[in-house]
Amino acid sequence: MLKVRHAIVCLLCRHLSETVAFPSILSNINWKAGVELLDNFEWPKTTSPTKRETTPNGSTILWVIQDTYEGSTFFDTFNFYTGADPTNGLVNFVDEQTAFNDGLARVTSDNKVIMRGDNTTQLAYGVNRNSVRITSQAQYNMGLFILDLDMAPWGCGVWPAFWTLGNGTWPFNGEIDIIEGVHDNEHNQVTWHTAPGCNLTQSTNFTGSIVQTNYVDNLQCDAFINGNAGCGVTEWSRASYGPLFDEADGGVFAMNWDENGIAVWSFYRATIPLDITQGEPNPSNWGEPVAALSAQSCNITNYFANHSIIFDITFCGDWAGNSYNTSGCTGTCQNTLMDPANFVNASWIINSLSVYKQTLLVIGGTSGATRRHPIMNLEMTGWIISTIVFLHIVLVSL
Repeated sequence: MLKVRHAIVCLLCRHLSETVAFPSILSNINWKAGVELLDNFEWPKTTSPTKRETTPNGSTILWVIQDTYEGSTFFDTFNFYTGADPTNGLVNFVDEQTAFNDGLARVTSDNKVIMRGDNTTQLAYGVNRNSVRITSQAQYNMGLFILDLDMAPWGCGVWPAFWTLGNGTWPFNGEIDIIEGVHDNEHNQVTWHTAPGCNLTQSTNFTGSIVQTNYVDNLQCDAFINGNAGCGVTEWSRASYGPLFDEADGGVFAMNWDENGIAVWSFYRATIPLDITQGEPNPSNWGEPVAALSAQSCNITNYFANHSIIFDITFCGDWAGNSYNTSGCTGTCQNTLMDPANFVNASWIINSLSVYKQTLLVIGGTSGATRRHPIMNLEMTGWIISTIVFLHIVLVSL
């Protein structure tokens, strides 16, 4: 009988090696059951995306949450900056205790994060106004940064920014200004400041307009020329900054930074993509960005490194001060600074800031991806399992 079993097994093995058919009695087996993903990777649960980002070699790009800044713990991983304003603003950046004591930083009972410039103190001429600037303790090299906010600061003499900044000597690790504007502007400006040699590519697809100097596009991001204008893109939407953005209950700004480039999107509240609200962002479904710096004319990894996240509100200074006379605001920036009523809208109201890291899902083969599938593809894995189970059933029945 043992010889007969061996003969049958040999015949079955020969037959199975010549066919890819699954035994019908095993057709209902869950073939994923024997597959283990590295680092406890979980399969995406989203049902909404129409497509996924892929790399040139066909690997699927997934975005996995790395850090979340929100609610009562928001300020725990930020440091309050108290130095002089590098942009020469007429501002005192206060320490953490002063900020909380004076209501310049707080978290509401419904977990809204508030940061604002002082809007209660009448100042004498020439006295700076108190405000807040915070810097993340974490530093990042690439990632997907998604900020959900109800309000961004605006008003005559006001100059807010949400940006990332490389460590070390500025600007050699780069600066990315994601939200920035002055006065009552209606159009957000995205700007990159770098060492010499990084440039915007005019043929890159984005919806904004390249910032110009004397009617010439600022294509060089070099911070040492054009009065440190950098290379910037102005958003097309009148609701991307200022009164209309706030009237629409704010929205979401997203910045995708990887070796292929740096792109920024903005969505007012009614147009936020479902994949963002579900916590499963997929930039492939967002359409053209409002601004993009391509690796075609800028080696991203050479010019951007070790970035901290920064929020600040300053007043007057190099941009808001120098543009005040053409802003449509009355008087002078210094006179405007004196009256706290001019700063009732100089506030950030933040719901959350999420940072995602890129993960490559590779089915089969090997890759330099962050994570990869460790064994064959699922079809082959299932076939092997079915063969083993089928042979076991046959041998037991003999």
